[in-house]
Amino acid sequence: MYHDGNRRLQDQFDSRRMADRLQEKTVHHAFTEQDRALIEGAPFFFLATADAQGQPDCSFKGGMPGFVRVVGPAELAFPDYDGNGMFKSLGNILVNPAVGLLFIEMGEKPRRVRVNGAAEVSRDDPLMQRFVGAQLLVRVKADVIFPNCPRYIVTPGSPEPSKYAPRPGYQPPEPAWKGFEEFRDYVHPRQTTPSGEP
Repeated sequence: MYHDGNRRLQDQFDSRRMADRLQEKTVHHAFTEQDRALIEGAPFFFLATADAQGQPDCSFKGGMPGFVRVVGPAELAFPDYDGNGMFKSLGNILVNPAVGLLFIEMGEKPRRVRVNGAAEVSRDDPLMQRFVGAQLLVRVKADVIFPNCPRYIVTPGSPEPSKYAPRPGYQPPEPAWKGFEEFRDYVHPRQTTPSGEP
């Protein structure tokens, strides 16, 4: 889950204990019913890929809710629709199958879930027939699935920023999850800026 770069920053910010606790309590290797509901109800997600040299790309993928489907305990599938023909994301997958997907549910109870794994692209997958408008099908086998704190997500159309967003003269509240029994003894100190503000 963590490499040397992650660990160096965790140690610099005294968050290694929290990172390990989050891994222990939230990371899983099969989709839960909550994961499935968020993923299959999503009208969009973000897809991160990289080419053979590690050059990154991130793209927005959208469709009707249900256009991404959980098709196995740790596998999901989504269609590729007609686009600009650049094939940045899917071309990357052909040379480097490592992917990261981010699903976000906005609204009164925002949520997000991340899926990291390996993808494959097919033009003749039998499942493609179940996706109207698909020109290719992408299957992702998840290595890790984990939720993220949704505190900076804003409701679409809201004129107000997240109450957690830092700004001058304002002390953002701590998110509720930091007070949960399974995490409260692992919370690292909030960092401050050179001005002394968090």
